[in-house]
Amino acid sequence: MSTQTNQQYWQEQLEQCQALALSGAAYCKQHNLSYYKFVYWRKKLSECGVDPRPSTVSSFVKVVPTQLAAAKLTLLLPGGICVTGFDAGNIELLGAVLRQL
Repeated sequence: MSTQTNQQYWQEQLEQCQALALSGAAYCKQHNLSYYKFVYWRKKLSECGVDPRPSTVSSFVKVVPTQLAAAKLTLLLPGGICVTGFDAGNIELLGAVLRQL
């Protein structure tokens, strides 16, 4: 069987399993298929951009964390004194420094 024929065959098997709402193991048992090949092709097809699983609407949204450069504040005092490193995480410290002046 060629790779494309194999791919089409397993895509059909995965779609049928999905339509019957069976687990992969149950579907393979009923249709006398190798569960290991089933899992292999499910993974392979999903990596190729073919999603063998049902498309459902989810209440969840994928969140991708990003690291934004925190805005740093610098306090420049008379006499050339420069205090740096204040940001949103330690803004209370800046207030305490200013109260002491």
